[in-house]
Amino acid sequence: MTDTTFGAGALAGRIALITGGATGIGFGIAKAFIAAGATVVLASRKLDLLEGAAAELRRLGGEAMALRTDVRNYDEVAATVQATIDRYGALDVMIANAAGNFVVPTSEMSINAWRVVIDIDLNGTFHCARAAYDALRTSHFGGRLIAISTMRALEGWPGCAHAGAAKAGIMSLMRTLAAEWGPDGIRCNTIAPGAIGDTEGVKKIYEDQGVAKRELATIPLGRFGYAQDIAQAAVYLCSDAGAYVTGTDLVVDGGRSRRHVRVTSSAPDR
Repeated sequence: MTDTTFGAGALAGRIALITGGATGIGFGIAKAFIAAGATVVLASRKLDLLEGAAAELRRLGGEAMALRTDVRNYDEVAATVQATIDRYGALDVMIANAAGNFVVPTSEMSINAWRVVIDIDLNGTFHCARAAYDALRTSHFGGRLIAISTMRALEGWPGCAHAGAAKAGIMSLMRTLAAEWGPDGIRCNTIAPGAIGDTEGVKKIYEDQGVAKRELATIPLGRFGYAQDIAQAAVYLCSDAGAYVTGTDLVVDGGRSRRHVRVTSSAPDR
């Protein structure tokens, strides 16, 4: 897919922090933000991947910084937010994208497996929101908080009960924050991707397992998504064009959530 941008300069002057930003959807958002004029801070647990991703963003002509961060640890998230403010003077956008998931039947799921996914996905999103609040409410552009979810959270997710429950919690949390933080000028939304084909998740879970055709049959547009599809949705929500949008779940799944087919087995999206 050829990269396009939703209005070059649409995010000029914004400072954005993206968790899970070194790969996949997070890095796709980072590239789109750079193209739209934002400064980007990438955060995740793997410093080598972060530094490589930040270097690529700089090669594209953008300003980027990498900070190792485990979103399960609130103090680390708060330190990353503070380091961003210390370096760039503000934080205008927080993208809570870091996530964990794997397929396991609920009857076989260990307590630790449940805890780890809930901790990364749901607790990590809360940590990002809480740590960024003070900075977002003072943003000159109007703060933006986006969490990455999935419509599987509302449909039920056989084989991924931990991730489904965490994402449902995220959607509820973001709706609450939209109501609580709207008076502070902070727009709080989720983006719900479908199966994104240029990510490692789809390759391992659908293509390598020989079930890509079955999954494609559930998508009215007839193709897997691209990270760029999600990235452009994020640019829209964080730009002036999205200034009156808060408390919404922006579904970017090629229509999959509107087509119901009989499913014999399940696998995660990302």
